Amino acid sequence: MRVLKFGGSSLADGARIGAVTAIAAEAAAGDKTAVVLSAMQGVTDLLIAAAREAANGPDGGRQALAEIRARHLAAVRYLFAAPDQPAVIAPLTILLNELEEILHGIELIRECSPRTLDLVMSFGERLSCILAAAHLRARGLDPLLLDARELILTDDTFGSAAVDFQATYARIRSRFAAINGVVVIPGFIGSTAGGVTTTLGRNGSDYTASLIGAGAAAGVIEIWTDVDGVLSADPRIVPDAFILPEISYEEAMELSFFGARVLHPYSMLPAVEMGIPIRIRNSRNPQAPGTIIGAPRHRSGSAAAAVRLITGIASIEGISLINIQGGGMIGIPGIAARVFSALARERINIIMISQASSEHTISLVLRSGEAARALAALESELALELSSRRIQALERIDELIIVSVIGENMRGKPGLAGRLFTALGEAGVNVLAIAQGSAERNISIVIGENEHALALRAVHAAFLADPAAPPAPAAPAARPAANPGAERGEA
Repeated sequence: MRVLKFGGSSLADGARIGAVTAIAAEAAAGDKTAVVLSAMQGVTDLLIAAAREAANGPDGGRQALAEIRARHLAAVRYLFAAPDQPAVIAPLTILLNELEEILHGIELIRECSPRTLDLVMSFGERLSCILAAAHLRARGLDPLLLDARELILTDDTFGSAAVDFQATYARIRSRFAAINGVVVIPGFIGSTAGGVTTTLGRNGSDYTASLIGAGAAAGVIEIWTDVDGVLSADPRIVPDAFILPEISYEEAMELSFFGARVLHPYSMLPAVEMGIPIRIRNSRNPQAPGTIIGAPRHRSGSAAAAVRLITGIASIEGISLINIQGGGMIGIPGIAARVFSALARERINIIMISQASSEHTISLVLRSGEAARALAALESELALELSSRRIQALERIDELIIVSVIGENMRGKPGLAGRLFTALGEAGVNVLAIAQGSAERNISIVIGENEHALALRAVHAAFLADPAAPPAPAAPAARPAANPGAERGEA
């Protein structure tokens, strides 16, 4: 069995939906196939806007609803001949009318609870599945349209529900045991034991695909996006970045956390636990082999992979660093616990920590949007130590980035860190903080934003460049403007 998941950018309009059904039809010709779909690109945002407008604004969500309706009807007109359109428009209209009634209810009570918002957001995936299933029928298949809410059981944490894995897998096994053809399933949604609609949070459709694959013992889970695979570095900064043919689950999780936007680490867990390989594919270039993510036994061990000490380079922008230092911290138990407890109370996530062995300094790395709150929380918690000079005034440094060098082959390799810092030093990059876990799979450094391109190109040239390739051009003074996309594979 194959599980194929298509994200929003692969379902942007009628033309893209047609390309998706062509891929799904080809897959279904040879294997039992589950097709997991996101909403059409931008539709979830429109649904959230409609709910908020209904609760707060005079529009009542009507403008957003009209745009949702128009986009789906435009897709019908593109995909189907005129005589066939009414049969597809009818179920779409029923669902859109139901959505309109819910928005009207929100408008009447001037409130949209998390529970109601989850119900509203569920319509995007359900609408795209109606379109795709109808077009698969037009291609001569007989797809079964399954409601994910009948399969995925969750708690009632609306917005990011926790899955009951045992019950969910039992439902999936039972339902798929009798299925031999192609199944179309909306991603992102589940339901409570009482049948109340929930959503699975960020990257929810990837999570759905992983759950379906794990529950049905799939041979592979394919995540179809709009890039050819996972890249060794951001190609907007490193011109000679290349597609990684194979990476391990652990490497994928590290790369995902540090900037690669193909998969969220949590969404992979069901597949990882069952040892199911995940392949990243491009719906705009289905001939490309993509990147396969799996356990070591799924990796070919090619000569090219063997000689590379690192797999990829990733980075996180918009970073700040807070330094806590003072002689009064040395040998005093509980200082670190107080620091982390104060930040936890403010729900501030610490991305990276660095502490000198002298215990004189603790460096905390976090997102810049949380730096002001973090600084205030720490000044309050450590007020006595600050007033008595046992701790010096806290230092905050902004406009930083984290660069991470990631790879399974880094473990147990003497001299790798030396090569890394030699490359950075020769490029003139100043390192403010360093962190490395005992797994030796990741070395992370904090540098200034203005040295981003310089650092990535220097490290890529030192570890990943093709010896026969010409040298990369000199790094610009500042990073090129980003081109944000719904689904990107660059690390």
